[in-house]
Amino acid sequence: MNRIKVAVERLPHGGGLDLPVRMSELAAGLDLPAAVTENLEVAPGDIALVPTGFKMAIPAGYEGQVRPRSGLAVKKGLTVVNAPGTIDADYRGEVMVALINLGRRPVVIQRGDRVAQLIIAPVTMAQLEEVAELPASGRGEGGFGHTGY
Repeated sequence: MNRIKVAVERLPHGGGLDLPVRMSELAAGLDLPAAVTENLEVAPGDIALVPTGFKMAIPAGYEGQVRPRSGLAVKKGLTVVNAPGTIDADYRGEVMVALINLGRRPVVIQRGDRVAQLIIAPVTMAQLEEVAELPASGRGEGGFGHTGY
């Protein structure tokens, strides 16, 4: 199992919150807490930017991926609007979670609620090379739905 260290800085409004944590031994994601100072209601169709109270220094060659928590998505319709959100290795601001309520009822977010999960993943740095024509493939230009439903 590959492990890397990620430096985490707690912001004043993150005081008293647990560091992002895995909820089981082999969980891929670290649950991110809501560092709201008062309850935040997200109405159906609304988007809310939720602070976590933490900054991180993700090592070069890695990215942070902010993803929905499956329980919130299925039970309440709350998901990450830009899923997965990307935290670049050179970003040093607060980790924020952009949530959207796709459900039919308002969802109330309270301080410390686990609102998303963070995956630290390796990144391959692609170097683009312009060519006059791409090599052929079996699929060709077949796009969305080209193989059926």
